[in-house]
Amino acid sequence: MFAANETIDPLIRRRREWTFLIMAGIFLGSLTMLNILGVSRFIDLSSYIGISPSSDIRFSVAVGVLPYPITFLCTDIISEIYGRKRANMLVWVGLILNLWVLFVLWFGGWLEAPESLGADGRLSLDIQNGEPVAPYGYAFYEIRTLTFGATFASMIAYISAQFVDVHVFHFLKKKTAGKMLWLRNNVSTLTSQLIDSVAVILITHYYANALPIPEGAAISTALLSFILSSYLFKFFFALIDTIPIYLAVNYLRKYLQVEDELSF
Repeated sequence: MFAANETIDPLIRRRREWTFLIMAGIFLGSLTMLNILGVSRFIDLSSYIGISPSSDIRFSVAVGVLPYPITFLCTDIISEIYGRKRANMLVWVGLILNLWVLFVLWFGGWLEAPESLGADGRLSLDIQNGEPVAPYGYAFYEIRTLTFGATFASMIAYISAQFVDVHVFHFLKKKTAGKMLWLRNNVSTLTSQLIDSVAVILITHYYANALPIPEGAAISTALLSFILSSYLFKFFFALIDTIPIYLAVNYLRKYLQVEDELSF
């Protein structure tokens, strides 16, 4: 354990600061990207895993989910190297960042709002020569509307899932006396991502009504399909990141000269 008043080589101190900033930057950048992209597009990956086109169950993931697994990799590495307090601090900064994204989107839409802006926050398509044409600002207001709903859902799911991730990670670290990194990495990530997947899909549908559910489709089947798709995607990458986290932690302990957790 490194005490706050311990004399540290300036080079090592800079390495520790830069490493934390880079990890935090990747985490916060990924978080911002996934919230803005959110549910703007769903990618159907059913054919890649052998699901028949006629099946009611589809394997579809929101484009915003794609960078999501990296956020848990970052918090687990930070938890392992910098400790629980730093990991929790990053989670709180991420929540503040969510609020900032919402404010900028709201303010940008409020300034000089078009007269044709509907009560739902969307612009109507213009009709020219019998064809629908998107007016200036149409893309912004579409993204704005989708991001509002997705970010609200993400905030609730995020704060729950990330704190569960950090708590389970350190609970298992204590129980295993700092050994079995693979266990706490996988269990904490898989548990928290299940919570996140269920929360974000249900809130996005029932609060924002922003999921592309086909007309006439059974709501329960569609929601279950979205939840399973999101979770299995995260589950797959959570298992894969076991090797990268071992390599990263082992390398960073030597590079940063850390034997246990850093104390700030």
